[in-house]
Amino acid sequence: MKSNTLTIIKKEFARFFGDRQLIFTAIIMPGLLIYLIYSFMGTGIESMIQEGMNDNVTLRVENMPQSLAPMFDSADSMNISVVPVPFTQKDIDQLEDKNLNTVLMRFPPFFDSQLNSYDPQSGMPAPNIEIYYNSTNNATQRVYTMLTSMLTAYEESICNRFDINRVDETSEEPVSFDQATDDNIGAMIWSKILPMLILMMLFSGVMAIAPSAIAGEKERGTIATLLVTPMRRNELALGKIISLSGIALLSGISSFIGIALSLPKMIQGDVDTSALGFHYTTGDYFILLLTILAAVLIMASAVSLLSALAKDVKNAGTMVLPLMLVVMLCGLLPMFQNGASENLVIYLIPFYNSIEVMTAIFAHEVQWMPVVVTLVANVVYTGIAVWVLTRMFSSEKVMFAK
Repeated sequence: MKSNTLTIIKKEFARFFGDRQLIFTAIIMPGLLIYLIYSFMGTGIESMIQEGMNDNVTLRVENMPQSLAPMFDSADSMNISVVPVPFTQKDIDQLEDKNLNTVLMRFPPFFDSQLNSYDPQSGMPAPNIEIYYNSTNNATQRVYTMLTSMLTAYEESICNRFDINRVDETSEEPVSFDQATDDNIGAMIWSKILPMLILMMLFSGVMAIAPSAIAGEKERGTIATLLVTPMRRNELALGKIISLSGIALLSGISSFIGIALSLPKMIQGDVDTSALGFHYTTGDYFILLLTILAAVLIMASAVSLLSALAKDVKNAGTMVLPLMLVVMLCGLLPMFQNGASENLVIYLIPFYNSIEVMTAIFAHEVQWMPVVVTLVANVVYTGIAVWVLTRMFSSEKVMFAK
């Protein structure tokens, strides 16, 4: 009995360790996947923090008190330019522009005197320091956080003699210190979530059908029948890629509709989801549709090439896993970015270029040149894939490999 058990163990070990793809998928891939994703996330978070740290911010201070002036002596070393000038409501309203690296800070007149005369036990409102900023701008958010931390520490040292951004709840129109608009907040949320979800749903649709369409034909032996029919190989390759793209696109559209309907449920609670709705133009949706079409073409092309190399559907699924890793990493990028890149070279990178365009669309920052570069690049890559797949269909070594 023991010898039979050992025989089975040896047989299974020999089968497993004799298959390099199984070794890669079962042993190497999990650790590699975790290492790459967490390393990438760490790099992305560090990059996002550094981006906010390196941007210069103008801090306009009204009624700067003598007691707190030394607190801002080291501001230059933190890329903060302190300007002691008053500001108006118009200046506050301009902070709605998330590209404006400005923070406004107002102390009450004669702040030092008010601190000295204020009695925390009196029940009267404490002197209030107002800080106006835009939370969708990483740089101004950084400065706001730093200021509140410094002032809170100082407040604790003098026994709570002032407030920071106190809101009068009894007022008919309470003051809003965060000047980020609902559109800004909604665009930030959608631009970080939706590109990844759309890309993953599209790729899932391609993975569900592409391996069986080519590797499945090889496994069933029906590919030989197709290859002897009176059609050119490039027609067969183009037909495969376009049909797979069309089916995957329908799957992606279905997934996108499901995402759009479910997201308000995901973020419900204290958030006014009606204020975070989709405020996009017909042109935005048209560009999004073109981007999705181009993304599906390049996905179907890549998976088709890998499927043509595979011996069967199972083998094709194994070969597609590294590509899925690449798509996942590209999908994570928007979470660590403050908008889309302006470098046109970025839009020549397959998968990543589609993510960048989607990010720009949802962030209300879309520009035509990156869109054109992305669409042309993906169509060119698809044409190259059709040519390569045509050559593979003409190779008996590839099509009838055992």
